[in-house]
Amino acid sequence: MRSLLSFRHGVHPPDHKQATEHIPVRRMSFPDEVILHLRQHTGKPARLCVKPGDRVERGDVVAQADGFVSSPVHATTTGTIVALELWPHPDGSRSQALRIAVERHSAQVPRPRLVPEWRTLSAKELIAAIRDAGLVGLGGAAFPTHVKLSPPEDKKIDTLLINGCECEPYLTADHRAMVEHPEKVQHGIRILLHALGIERAMIGIESNKPDAVEALRATLPDDLDVTVHPLRVKYPQGAEKMLIRALIGCEVPSGGLPMDVGVLVQNIASVEMIATVFESGLPLIERTVSVTGGGVRRPANLTVPIGTKLRDVLDACGGLTEDVEEIVFGGPMMGMAQADLNVPTVKGTGGIVVLSKGESRQGETHPCIRCGHCLDACPIFLNPQNLGALALARRWDEMEAQNLMDCMLCGCCSYACPSSIPLSQLFALAKTSLRKSSIKGKAA
Repeated sequence: MRSLLSFRHGVHPPDHKQATEHIPVRRMSFPDEVILHLRQHTGKPARLCVKPGDRVERGDVVAQADGFVSSPVHATTTGTIVALELWPHPDGSRSQALRIAVERHSAQVPRPRLVPEWRTLSAKELIAAIRDAGLVGLGGAAFPTHVKLSPPEDKKIDTLLINGCECEPYLTADHRAMVEHPEKVQHGIRILLHALGIERAMIGIESNKPDAVEALRATLPDDLDVTVHPLRVKYPQGAEKMLIRALIGCEVPSGGLPMDVGVLVQNIASVEMIATVFESGLPLIERTVSVTGGGVRRPANLTVPIGTKLRDVLDACGGLTEDVEEIVFGGPMMGMAQADLNVPTVKGTGGIVVLSKGESRQGETHPCIRCGHCLDACPIFLNPQNLGALALARRWDEMEAQNLMDCMLCGCCSYACPSSIPLSQLFALAKTSLRKSSIKGKAA
């Protein structure tokens, strides 16, 4: 195990993937209603281009990108727009969303669309097609893909890294994509290499997914420089900077981005979706979601229309058990606990983890005992112990001076802390406060 590629520090939480890692993806039935948030991605929310009473079909644009760092939103079902109103968002806020009543007897067959022939497109045309399809990173951050594929001219990309680690406990949607659709993954890599004008791609997969490693190696193209690399099982192996350290052997500088070392990273689900767009002509309107944990009756990997309410997804998995304690969108390390079953999935929702009382960590917080476990766990070598003390004192500026903004909010420090101090949550609060202060300063 030690001979496998990896990075320094990190933690080893139990992976809890056995419930769904070998369950094939199935499509859930369409719900009676979908809720499409205009804020589906990192950046500026999309701008509405329909109105209540309009009938839409699957794949129709309902909100246009409102700027460069923005992404359009498409109807995920055929139906009628009921209203535009504030609705609970997975991040805990309320934001503008479209309610679409699904046509009960519709076959949900999308209208015929022109499928772009990507080989005949220039790089700019290809990236524009990706933008129009509403593609965003499906690893969780939901950063618009077309922006990531458009680095400044002085940032030369020479290597494409494909993140197949799926290091978050419980989640298996990416695993199933690699096992069930390896040819589609290879097709997506080919399209991305064409868009970037480069020839080299590396796929990193944690070694607890041997069937995925085998499937992708068996489908490697003979005419491209694409390689598959098993990685040590460790969290957060799938974080961009950690993946680059493991596969390329270099570090992204503090405050920098992967493009600063000539690398672009794409999640495996994003790569598969790019292939889907150029095979079907359909935009991003659905995705695979792992629904798992001891609090759900029938764990599954589901193809879910974006905008499906949490309660409808859980019903498709047999509902909740009697000892359910917590429901998290995303993985248990970086995900967001939900307080409302009417919260809809968004583009970045790759997992719904339903924790039972025995799985949920709800321990009482105690004072820091200065054990240093958080320092040993932090993969980017911050001092979480000191940052935590500053956060409790609301000394945000001092935290920024100690490189708080480099923090990935991976949760390693919180996981390692024997006093159950919610360090990553404190750091998230501090980063939000600093961003608000920066915005107010610019406005002034």
